[in-house]
Amino acid sequence: MDDHKSHDHEAKPHAEDGSHNHGGPFGERSELIFAILSVVALTIGWIVESQWSKEAAIVSYVAAYFFGGSFAVREAIENLKRGKFQIDTLMIAAAVGAAILGHWSEGALLLALFSIGHALEGYAMGRAKRAIEALGKLAPKFALVKRERGSEQIAIEALVVGDIVIVKPNERLPADGLVTLGETSVDQSPVTGESVPVDKRPFKGDASAADAFAKASAESKVFAGTINGPGAIEVHVSRLAQESTLARVVKLVAEAQAQRSPTQQFTDKLERVFVPCVLIGVVMLMFGWLVLDETFQQSFYRAMAVLVAASPCALAISVPSAVLSGIARAGRGGVLIKGGGPLENLGTLKAIAFDKTGTLTEGKPRLTDVVPLNGVSEVELLSYAIAIEELSDHPLAAAVVRDGLERIPRSDKLKGEAVEGITGKGVKGNVNGQAVWIGKPGMFDGSNGPAMPDDTRQQASGLESSGRTVMVVRRGDAFLGLLGLMDTPRASARDVVARLKTLGIERMIMLTGDNQSVGDAIAKDVGLTDAKGGLMPEDKVAAIKDLVKQHGKVAMLGDGVNDAPALANATVGIAMGAAGSDVALETADVALMADDLAHLPFAVGLSRKTSAIIKQNLWVSLGVVAVLIPSTLFGLQIGAAIIFHEGSTLIVVANALRLLAYRDRTRPAGVSG
Repeated sequence: MDDHKSHDHEAKPHAEDGSHNHGGPFGERSELIFAILSVVALTIGWIVESQWSKEAAIVSYVAAYFFGGSFAVREAIENLKRGKFQIDTLMIAAAVGAAILGHWSEGALLLALFSIGHALEGYAMGRAKRAIEALGKLAPKFALVKRERGSEQIAIEALVVGDIVIVKPNERLPADGLVTLGETSVDQSPVTGESVPVDKRPFKGDASAADAFAKASAESKVFAGTINGPGAIEVHVSRLAQESTLARVVKLVAEAQAQRSPTQQFTDKLERVFVPCVLIGVVMLMFGWLVLDETFQQSFYRAMAVLVAASPCALAISVPSAVLSGIARAGRGGVLIKGGGPLENLGTLKAIAFDKTGTLTEGKPRLTDVVPLNGVSEVELLSYAIAIEELSDHPLAAAVVRDGLERIPRSDKLKGEAVEGITGKGVKGNVNGQAVWIGKPGMFDGSNGPAMPDDTRQQASGLESSGRTVMVVRRGDAFLGLLGLMDTPRASARDVVARLKTLGIERMIMLTGDNQSVGDAIAKDVGLTDAKGGLMPEDKVAAIKDLVKQHGKVAMLGDGVNDAPALANATVGIAMGAAGSDVALETADVALMADDLAHLPFAVGLSRKTSAIIKQNLWVSLGVVAVLIPSTLFGLQIGAAIIFHEGSTLIVVANALRLLAYRDRTRPAGVSG
């Protein structure tokens, strides 16, 4: 019994997910219909026995045996062919034993309730599976493809990379690709979990380039299964249907079902010891009449009662049903969790490490501070800075130009020329015949003109200590002012950190390659406990290992590419913005499909809830067995043991299915999640 799940759900003819797809005269509902017929036959038998005689009722009890035991016998035969005695076999043995003793009604009750529980359990597990399969059905079956002679509707399986598909308003996108014509907004919630539609614009560049899709911005990238908004668009197909983000998510979620959690591994080990012990105990009880003052019949009956009581049906299904439901709910919410291990571990964490750039921050610097000096106006300072920086290809220069132009009138814009870079320091150029220098404070040490005055240097140091990257602007010999730039925190970062604290995360640390002052400033701004700056990739790995030593388990949240070594060494590696990212989907334990930090508390909260339900299910399943075994030893009848036994199985399954309706309680009121 070392690998079975819920009455050997991994064995044929069961579906591998436990959905009991046996087939039969009534199709997929055959097992449930047979179970109902078993209950009907049992009820008729009870009525006949009470009104006439036990002998007259045997025909009805035999019918109950047939309908209640048909699928169990089929499964038992399959198990025996594989050399395994499973729960179904134990149930049949107990029912046959009851019949031998003449207790037809109790044997029929056992098989009727067992078949009802088996069928309903299959329905419940199938419901969780269907929640996953529903993702795969989001993509349309056909696509309207642009051709030289017009347009043609083809099956999405026939799409090839390079096709141009036409997507009308309110239609589902047929493939992953890049928008080449038209503007619209797209509901990406089926793939990313984003609640707000995302604006889309045409891709600026060659959509047919091999790396175009990977490098494209979110505003040009679309995914199969998402829903187009009000505008008609044309999309360049970048991936085949079977390689789309949606298809890969469905595949990975399906694979995740087979991965066993730490608790599942524990229950497997327990069953390998428990079941043989029960079988040995039952055999010994059959010979109780040799030492006790009772008949063989009485000893045999007690052994059959113990056999029923000790069958760990509820234990076998308690963990996999919760894990499957949790993974299915996460998938619906735009979070890919790759198996029971990450799901459980995420729910028991006390510490999370964050990458900075692109994770806690926007990933692009912003012009946050403009400090004019010596009577110079803000407009004049920015006009000279923009004139030089718009001819530079440095990322910081782009930020100065982008944000600076929002602060000055177009009429005040100046024109620069002869701009050249000074490696590692800054740039210089000419504006209106005057030399203009822009660079780090260290550039103005007196080696290329007048040195920066002490009071100006103090102002620059003050900006740096608050986490800014400082640029100094000098025209000729006159210092015009200081510019402060910063990769600003995401708007949601503070709220997310606060929500994680309410979920019990005690330590949240930033690991960044930026200097310590920048890390401290961002950490303080968003509410993290601490930060470590100036880290190389190998330093991040070492920091993760230290955190594991301190806290036992730690998660690492990054982009799934640059932080791959750190993600791999964390207990749970979490990649953000994984939609469309091959590396993130393949390497991370948990993938937040949207580029939205707010999905992290949802994932942690769901994992916490899953862990709680797993514990509840274990207490129920083990508690029932612990009570029933001694009770049957001291006279509890088979009928009562059956009711408690099958009732506990249904309780744990119903408890697990609550996860499909999980809602993030840490979100502000009125926000879905």
